[in-house]
Amino acid sequence: MRLRRIYRNYIQNNLFVKVIFVFAVIVILTVIGFSYFLFGYISASIVRNDLSNQREAMDRVNLYLEQKYEWVQSVVQISYRDNLLSDNVSYLLKHSYQEYIQYRLGEGYSPGSGNSTNAISYFGDKFEADADIRNIIVYSSDKQTLYAYKSVGSPKIYQTNTSRSYIPDMMSLDGANASTPNVWVRKLINQWDTRLYSMRVRINDKDTLKNIGQLIVYFDSEMVRQALTSSAGAAKGSILVLTADNQVMFDSSGRYYGHPYPYADRLGVYEDTAKLEEPSYVSILQSATSGYRIVGIAPKSEMAKSYERLKNTIILIAAVCILIAVIIPSLLIVSISRRTNKIVRFMKKVEGGDLNARLQDSREDELGQISRSFNEMVEELNRMIDREYKSELRLRQSEFAALQARVNPHFLYNTLEAIRMRALSQGADDVGEMIYSLAALFRGSIRPSAEAKLNEELEMCRLYLELFRIRYKDKLAFEIECPPELLAVRIPKLMLQPLVENYIVHGMESQRRDNRIAIRAEAANGLIRVKVWNNGKPIDPERLKRIRAELDYPETESSSFGLRSVHERLKLAYGAGYGLSLESDPEEGTTVTVEFPDPNRVVEERRKEDGEEG
Repeated sequence: MRLRRIYRNYIQNNLFVKVIFVFAVIVILTVIGFSYFLFGYISASIVRNDLSNQREAMDRVNLYLEQKYEWVQSVVQISYRDNLLSDNVSYLLKHSYQEYIQYRLGEGYSPGSGNSTNAISYFGDKFEADADIRNIIVYSSDKQTLYAYKSVGSPKIYQTNTSRSYIPDMMSLDGANASTPNVWVRKLINQWDTRLYSMRVRINDKDTLKNIGQLIVYFDSEMVRQALTSSAGAAKGSILVLTADNQVMFDSSGRYYGHPYPYADRLGVYEDTAKLEEPSYVSILQSATSGYRIVGIAPKSEMAKSYERLKNTIILIAAVCILIAVIIPSLLIVSISRRTNKIVRFMKKVEGGDLNARLQDSREDELGQISRSFNEMVEELNRMIDREYKSELRLRQSEFAALQARVNPHFLYNTLEAIRMRALSQGADDVGEMIYSLAALFRGSIRPSAEAKLNEELEMCRLYLELFRIRYKDKLAFEIECPPELLAVRIPKLMLQPLVENYIVHGMESQRRDNRIAIRAEAANGLIRVKVWNNGKPIDPERLKRIRAELDYPETESSSFGLRSVHERLKLAYGAGYGLSLESDPEEGTTVTVEFPDPNRVVEERRKEDGEEG
């Protein structure tokens, strides 16, 4: 109930609150919508920039690996350009190590060539050329001999015939140039470091172009990070280098070395996103020469951290904009609302009768003009009331006093009392009873108060009717009904007696024995109605129409003076909307209805209004 009253008083019936609410909703929705699209645009730009940095890092990794592969190829190409070295390499790969040593010491040795043509030394010296190298392996296809270098110096020689190893079969396969070290080779040379990748180049005989072996170089995968640190911007996420069978050559996160990449089946070449460990952006760069592919993975959650601060900033700016855009106009509207409510409040004061109320507003805007016009209107209203209403009110009061003077013969009361006592002493009880009723009637009329309770007015009617009932020897019957809660209602004095008198004078038929009159009071819809009904002479329709018209005209010499005086007094007491009405029908009888507001209901409504305003 309280919330409903607050809503009715401060929202439903308050135009300015509605304006502020609608304006605030429009501003909030506009700012939120603009902030949403701005955040989407900037965050997408940040993601594109981060992905661009990641692709740049991938290009650097690819360039780094391509350089490694080209370097390995150059090692073989250089050997081809030196005839003595090329012969040494071919002899080494076509013969056993002991035969190669004899070749070097025998007739195959060229004096003056020195160590530069020694194939064993040539490959071993390459450790000095690249610090990333961890192992150099030279494999002879004819002799199935594997020369494994771990550092500068002589290699360790392993025989890998097919009866004891799978290495010859593996070496004979056409695989990718770049891959992870083969598990059988790892086992053979006891190299179990998982953070390695290999580059393989075939060695052919210079004269016959027949494949006679392979050069395999194991590089340290962690050295690939050098390419990442040289990037212009820090790349988000992780970068992997995968072989054709999804083995991990390089992993910037360091989590997947030594195992196939578990989410390789989810990597689509033409898809920008994939559900890996978590939803991620995916970029793929395929190497056409070495057979590996570089995969850039940027988890969306990590990318979101890049614009988390942006989101907070936009939210803060949007909140400030909303506050500024709502509060400043709201303060202006509240100021206008206060001035408008002040005007409304003073109008209600004037409506309630306070014609001394004046508005003080010196501003030159529309509300200031309304205030000044209001003051001028009230002043003009005061002047008009002084000229017309007050003079008319004095006239009506004079008429009211004159009417009361007509029915207030105070001097008769004592005389009637003496006559009544004389009649009783002579045994004329009915005359004494009539005089008592008449005296009681006069006693009520000489009270100085201008108002009386409804039960007092009804008692006056009863005494008046009792006089005529005795006079006409029970040819007249009357009824008076009134709810107990209406008995104490105060009304103007002598409001009902003239209506009863009007019936006795104009409506009652003395020759009839069934004359009846009924007075009934009731309350409904905040009004009190007193109906005076009789079964006397019906009023002619033309006469009824004329009486109704005469009720609103000044007093004239006519038989409807009593009705008109009651009607005028009701209008003076309660307003122009109240008075009496007259109905007459030959079958139903004649009814005079007096209608005026219920004072108890009016007081209750005013209390409710005061409580709601408080």
